[in-house]
Amino acid sequence: MTDTQVRTPQNATSTVNAWLHDFDEALQAQDIQRVLSLFNDECYWRDFLTFTWNLKTCEGKDDIQAMLDATLAHTQPTQWQLEGEASENGDTVEGWFIFKTAVASGKGYLRLKNGKCWTLLTTMQALDDFPEPRNHHRPKGAEHGANKQRETWLEAREREEAELGYKQKPYCVIIGGGQGGIGLGARLKQMGVPTIIIERNERAGDSWRNRYKSLCLHDPVWYDHLPYIPFPENWPVFAPKDKVGDWLEMYTNVMELNYWSATECQNARFDEAAGEWIVNVKRHGEEITLRPKQLVMATGMSGVPNVPQFPGAESFKGEQQHSSQHPGPDAYTGKKCVIVGSNNSAHDIAAALWEHDADVTMLQRSSTHIVKSDSLMEEVLGPLYSEEAVASGLTHDKADLIFASIPYKVLPDFQRPAFDAIKQRDAEFYQKLEDAGFMLDFGDDESGLFLKYLRRGSGYYIDVGACDLVANGDIKLRSGLGIERINPHSITLTDGSELEADLIVYATGYGSMNGWAARLISQEVADKVGKCWGLGSDTTKDPGPWEGELRNMWKPTQQEALWFHGGNLHQSRHYSHYLALQLKARMEGLETPVYGLQPVHHTS
Repeated sequence: MTDTQVRTPQNATSTVNAWLHDFDEALQAQDIQRVLSLFNDECYWRDFLTFTWNLKTCEGKDDIQAMLDATLAHTQPTQWQLEGEASENGDTVEGWFIFKTAVASGKGYLRLKNGKCWTLLTTMQALDDFPEPRNHHRPKGAEHGANKQRETWLEAREREEAELGYKQKPYCVIIGGGQGGIGLGARLKQMGVPTIIIERNERAGDSWRNRYKSLCLHDPVWYDHLPYIPFPENWPVFAPKDKVGDWLEMYTNVMELNYWSATECQNARFDEAAGEWIVNVKRHGEEITLRPKQLVMATGMSGVPNVPQFPGAESFKGEQQHSSQHPGPDAYTGKKCVIVGSNNSAHDIAAALWEHDADVTMLQRSSTHIVKSDSLMEEVLGPLYSEEAVASGLTHDKADLIFASIPYKVLPDFQRPAFDAIKQRDAEFYQKLEDAGFMLDFGDDESGLFLKYLRRGSGYYIDVGACDLVANGDIKLRSGLGIERINPHSITLTDGSELEADLIVYATGYGSMNGWAARLISQEVADKVGKCWGLGSDTTKDPGPWEGELRNMWKPTQQEALWFHGGNLHQSRHYSHYLALQLKARMEGLETPVYGLQPVHHTS
């Protein structure tokens, strides 16, 4: 095919149509060798449930052949059709498609190089026999006619709240009622899966309200919508924490979620004989035992707070707190405050303390990736998540799928050019930080923010102003040093110098989510499922071997009927759909043979 042919939309469309036709025929004939002939030697197939009932990336023809050998016969894929027009992007031709399996409808995204597949994304969108009650399937609401046994909407809602967990077993219990638990709860509610969300705070949204008062979203609004109800068009680009809390509380009510606030999970164990969980909770002082078939840990992607132990900490006369416990800056005017850490929370807290006339020192023990918020939006997020993207017809759901269509193995190559552009754009800004002694990095392979986030969930700050305070010395900086010991009124650093302190804030991050499984279930189960998050990239804090997908997130684990749900608002929105489909399919008794269940290489 010549360059002239490739660059016309009509030829791009005909190229993709021809490939999908051949792919469809080969799959229906179960001719796996013919299927493989349609792929380049370098190729990737990322599947969300349709073939594998898993979140699984196959890399190379051997991986694809093994997957098809195990799954093709029962998947029965058909009706592969281009959706809209294909397009040309450099040396690739790409387009959307839809398809069917034996039990579901699917949607995907395809990239061809030289007429053969380079990347393929297949995602389950809906179970054929169990459509969600939306659009053409929306409930009628009003019951017309005369009925002496009529039950109003309010009466039905009150009856459900009174019975679920007492007279009626929930099929699923979600531990954690923050943004993740709420979004997943909404998906399950729409799919008719009886679910209770357990949250120890008094109100939905308190997990945001109770954080330090300057907290706001660092991701823009177009990236952060919840399922079903997007933020309104007048919503701020970066929402303050209390506004997010109010939205989550409203959303919980409007989506009619069975949300048990002021409830704490005390422990849980899986009853092998009964095939269900025994979950003991305390609700408003009352002890209740729930017996769901499925248990979801939605306790936050970050897991249990990391609070480092230093010699002499017990002798400190001031206050010590993890960043998750920090109340805000109001009580610390004139105080000497040391922030241990240099990532998002550290910068936010340090800047707020400076604004309230505290004497603030940031202790940076290792290098940090910094990216200015405006640069991130314009160079990285803008093509998918921005007002311009929306105006071009790119909804957040489509944007989610486009981002998901890039296999993690090649994502660094997609990201590096954007962050190279940011380095040039903000060279003077970075030079000022380095001149102040700040240790900078762009990730182990210079691939920037998202790869750092996916690999380790830490090590970065999206700058919304605090970096200028560091660069000009308003926030004092000690970098490349650790803590030797803590004294009654000071900290001794590893170079022998001393920092006076009235407040120490440990902005030292969080452990793996399976730490919550250790606390609430057992260490044995936590070790059985292993570390959550990370790709196995063999970079800092993400040990190999290569996994190809995030460990244990939104997919089956080595512990039957135990699931993990978390991530930022974008991930929570997108991947809650696939987790909810997996739970719905199991509730309805569909066969869900899991291909490629993840082996455990690391326990924490």
